[in-house]
Amino acid sequence: MYPLSFKRFIASSRQPIATLSTLSIVFISMALLGTISSQAATYLLVPDNSNVRFEIDHFNTSTNSGGFYNLTGQVEYDAQAKLGKVSIVIPINSLNTGNIAFDNVLKGADFFEVEKYPLATFDSTKWYFADDKSESPVTKVEGNLTMHGQTHPITLSATKFNCYFSFIAKSSVCGGDFTTTIDRRKWDMGKYSLLGITEKVVLKVQIEAAKQ
Repeated sequence: MYPLSFKRFIASSRQPIATLSTLSIVFISMALLGTISSQAATYLLVPDNSNVRFEIDHFNTSTNSGGFYNLTGQVEYDAQAKLGKVSIVIPINSLNTGNIAFDNVLKGADFFEVEKYPLATFDSTKWYFADDKSESPVTKVEGNLTMHGQTHPITLSATKFNCYFSFIAKSSVCGGDFTTTIDRRKWDMGKYSLLGITEKVVLKVQIEAAKQ
């Protein structure tokens, strides 16, 4: 048997090793928690409160307008880490201008060709954030708009963006309003532009998404 003094020496020599192991576990845990907290939360679009509206000049006399509704998709957002991503699916058949005959023209062969291209999509590539003093934390979102079989980059400027806790949804909700102007000819929908209907189309995007 070892003498008592030797046993005490062994016990005391092991103490720093145990302490180092404990500290290692603490630091690893803190690192993992930091990684988890920096990951953006996922929000699913609320179709009833998400839409894309458009405005186009009509022979320099008035403005034609309409919209696409019941959008689906998701948002990934972390305000503190300034991270954001959004994917939106736009059902073309939801197009509504308030005039059924005009809707059918836009859905037809001269424009959206809804039977061939039933969906449009927007996928963000980069979000831009304001400083902490700004009313809206997001200033603009860059991404790709796929429509009528064509994909081109666009930039959505944020007129407002915010998050709040919804007692109705019982969840955190984020949403905002965005706007951009596109040239419809890029998506092979330049019909009648030579006759005086402008190629420029103003898009106004409203999204609202609930945290999962």
